[in-house]
Amino acid sequence: MAMRGKPKADIKTIGGRTLNPATLMMGHGYDPVLSEGSLKPPIFLTSTFAFENAAAGKRFFEHITGKRQGPADGLVYSRFNGPNQEILEDRLAIWDGADDSLVFSSGMSAIATLLLSLVNQNDVVVHSGPLYAATETLIARILSRFGVSFVDFPAGATREELDTLLARARTLADEKGGKVALVYLESPANPTNALVDVEAVRAARDAAFPGDQKPAIAIDNTFLGPLWQQPLKQGAELVVYSLTKYAGGHSDLVAGGVSGDQRLIDIIRPMRNTIGTICDPNTAWMLLRSLETLELRMSRAGENALKVCTFLKDHPKVEGLGYLGFIADPRQKDIFDRHCSGAGSTFSLFIRGGEAESFRFLDALKIAKLAVSLGGTETLASHPAAMTHLSVPDERKKALGITDNLVRVSIGIEDADDLIADFDQALAAV
Repeated sequence: MAMRGKPKADIKTIGGRTLNPATLMMGHGYDPVLSEGSLKPPIFLTSTFAFENAAAGKRFFEHITGKRQGPADGLVYSRFNGPNQEILEDRLAIWDGADDSLVFSSGMSAIATLLLSLVNQNDVVVHSGPLYAATETLIARILSRFGVSFVDFPAGATREELDTLLARARTLADEKGGKVALVYLESPANPTNALVDVEAVRAARDAAFPGDQKPAIAIDNTFLGPLWQQPLKQGAELVVYSLTKYAGGHSDLVAGGVSGDQRLIDIIRPMRNTIGTICDPNTAWMLLRSLETLELRMSRAGENALKVCTFLKDHPKVEGLGYLGFIADPRQKDIFDRHCSGAGSTFSLFIRGGEAESFRFLDALKIAKLAVSLGGTETLASHPAAMTHLSVPDERKKALGITDNLVRVSIGIEDADDLIADFDQALAAV
């Protein structure tokens, strides 16, 4: 078989200019020379990979078993790594300026693998609230079976409140004979859109743990990332994604990702290798396709959301909007201005009334689809209290502002005026 040239090194700069992530998505991490000149990466549907020689096999397994750290320098078995997944990880890391990334079979498998990697028996997890319901369930109901406790704080907590909370977490960990293992954030919070001050969390964490043994700071960046928020710049050390959402963006795949500091990625990777939560090659290939248009899709959806919310905010049947473009609270606006470059396309719509009125609105929609999830090309609407957060106890729902008149909306890339017409007629049915 004839080779078509020598592989070329990846280029991230030209003439001193750092290339934009949107440009790098078209080819970074892949050279057509290595795949018969194919412009796009093939889907590598194989369970195992042949070694060049026995010494290479040993070297690769030293990495897989954790005897050597850092990114793999060879392919072993598809539970550990694969060409499609590695190209995807290279490109995903670029968006957040991360050292490295790992991809998973779902957002929840990414979160579960992260938690299992960093948290031990009798440890304490500090987290913001609300979290995605399945994440809250994992921490409060499943990890608690193994002696893990949690201390939570409202998303908008001040530095002083964070200092008090971390001191309480340290006391609890000492009583249990464990440690404060992780500070886990979600911002904007699901489904209220409340923002966490990541800079304040980092400062409070560093002050509370002045030594080397600091709990890692991880943040679920699904709602705004990676285009409108890059929390590693504000002091987070790991960012978590449901890649199902904006990164995939077509409502045709399920996947998750973790990006961040190499030291922490090197702890999470062996756990993924052990429990087998890696993304499959076909899904990785689809994500590579989607990342090429991520900036275009997110930008259009964000523009549409602003137009739709401008229409909704003064509508007589709308009680309020949880939209980051119209933040009234000064503290939340300050966090937004420091942390975010866009308001996103997912927001909370509060219908005048309760569940019955919200259901009438949802059932009357003609363009928007009644479905959970967000960040797709199509507009979606759902009722968190009765759907995604149904398992959350009523008292906690009330405390978190997840009310019976809250409808969560994810705006897609349709024509904005068509969406406004759809929302107008649906509100008329309320």
